[in-house]
Amino acid sequence: MTVYAIGDLQGCLDPLQRLLERIDFDPARDRLWFCGDLVNRGPASLATLRFVHALGNAAVSVLGNHDLHLLATAWANNRPQKPRDTLHEILDAPDRMELLEWLRRRPLLHHDAGIGFTMVHAGIPPQWDLEEARSAARELEAALGGDSFIGVLRQMYGERPDRWSPDLEGIDRLRFIVNAFTRMRYVRPDGSLEFEHKGPEIPGDESLTPWFRFPGRRSAGQRIVFGHWSTLGEMTHEGVFSLDTGCVWGGRLTALRLDDRTRHSVECGPGLAPQAR
Repeated sequence: MTVYAIGDLQGCLDPLQRLLERIDFDPARDRLWFCGDLVNRGPASLATLRFVHALGNAAVSVLGNHDLHLLATAWANNRPQKPRDTLHEILDAPDRMELLEWLRRRPLLHHDAGIGFTMVHAGIPPQWDLEEARSAARELEAALGGDSFIGVLRQMYGERPDRWSPDLEGIDRLRFIVNAFTRMRYVRPDGSLEFEHKGPEIPGDESLTPWFRFPGRRSAGQRIVFGHWSTLGEMTHEGVFSLDTGCVWGGRLTALRLDDRTRHSVECGPGLAPQAR
């Protein structure tokens, strides 16, 4: 069995199909890991969601911030609120409930001890080792999969608290977990999360550190694949692999073959997203 981890799709089905053809993907033999953000901004969110859902056990996907936005729009806000959203076709689809119920039960973190890789959407905050990250993911997964999930979706947005403490409780605790797994890029020197800057690393800037370079990061030594950070592009740092290469913005869609860490990409072409990021 060959496992490929693939960066953010964001509704770009045609590049995905071309990428799968390039790697000669066979669902009876191979497995796909999707780093979250299956939907939104691209031209085929509904078809992409249906395609990944239909893969069944041949694929695993973690939740990204755009996936959570879809869930919050469907259950907590009724309709998309952002002009660049491309979620209406999902919300109007006859199979919307089947797709949404499946999506809200996707994991925040996927770990395979057999091949020695962990997948998340945005990253793992420096205060957590792998077991703490897995425990935090299970907390949020239980909340999103439970009967009170709409309340969680309504209250998950916000940037506070921005620093982890084991003493956090209730929605504050869940909101930090959401932000850590689906929004994080940079970390301040005190270990708090910073959400404003989305660009690539700035050499010599000590005020902000990418989460994977933070000194003393407790998940160091783990092999981690993540998406979310399209301006970062292809990056490998001490066993951490970034996979969002900006397909929806006219970049590429990238797959990482986990057994030998080789990358395979297809060009996505201009005009997939309705506006510039």
